[in-house]
Amino acid sequence: MANQTPRILQQQPERDADRQQQQSGSTEFQDGKPAGQQEMGEGSYEGTREYNRRTEEYLKNHDVARDAEAAKPRSEQEARDLERAEEEGRSHSKGEH
Repeated sequence: MANQTPRILQQQPERDADRQQQQSGSTEFQDGKPAGQQEMGEGSYEGTREYNRRTEEYLKNHDVARDAEAAKPRSEQEARDLERAEEEGRSHSKGEH
């Protein structure tokens, strides 16, 4: 036993996962690309900044009240259809209703 290399110093065979980084909260792995080259995903800081920039630009350059008025249902039937579609969507959601 005295001649054995301590387990901590033994070289392990390289695994594919060693070159990749596991995504937080996932069993998937990312490529070893630099951060600027990675695809943006839900919750990324860059995605949030871009969304905020576009939203601010929209609010400055559009008549939001007119857009909201134009989005209203044009008939009672359309209002009922929209309500049913909303209920259907909620029935499939995992969040709060």
